[in-house]
Amino acid sequence: MRTLGILGGMSHESTLEYYRRLNRDVAARMGGLHSAPLLIHSFDFAGIAALLEAERWDALGETLGQAALNLARAGAQGMVIATNTMHLVADEVARVSGLPVLHIAKATGAAARRAGCSRVGLLGTRFTMETGVYADVLKADFGLSTLIPDEPDRAFVHEAIFGELVRGVFADSTRARFREIMARLAEAGAEGVILGCTEIPLLIGPDDAAMPLFDTTALHCDMAVDWMLS
Repeated sequence: MRTLGILGGMSHESTLEYYRRLNRDVAARMGGLHSAPLLIHSFDFAGIAALLEAERWDALGETLGQAALNLARAGAQGMVIATNTMHLVADEVARVSGLPVLHIAKATGAAARRAGCSRVGLLGTRFTMETGVYADVLKADFGLSTLIPDEPDRAFVHEAIFGELVRGVFADSTRARFREIMARLAEAGAEGVILGCTEIPLLIGPDDAAMPLFDTTALHCDMAVDWMLS
């Protein structure tokens, strides 16, 4: 198996899910006592969040790139960034580390195409929803168009992520509002919804909408296991 590097801690809630899924899926495929060969850099999220809020993409690229380079020196052969938003600096991480970065939007776009979607809704941080980190990849690589919620709903989703989900808080009232937002995306023409923050699948599941929901954490882990075993 290839050794996978993980840039995690953004937040630790979803990084725990990455670790669990990667090891579980390798064990299921390989059998016996097999588990995933992983090297993890787990950030102090407070510092990352401060740079993110200030939109210091240069500093974020340098910070994540240096951590990835350290993992490469330790033996990692490929990299996953265990968060959607930080794929905004994926190219810089790949450049600095010299390693392939397995892109979460490509894993998700492939799944949306397999499901027969041509237009998908997108939930995530405001950076994920309002930049091309997803929309550009989905359009260029998969011919998918992307819908995002209106501004009040985007603000709610963003605040829920940073105020609750990354802190391990999963409130029923927040889940209910997410359901309403997804219903509005469906009314606007979405054929499925991308849960484009790695904490959202900890709150929302398949029973929360009448259309396909794309769990980016699970899809990213599937891509990573395929890569490790290839």
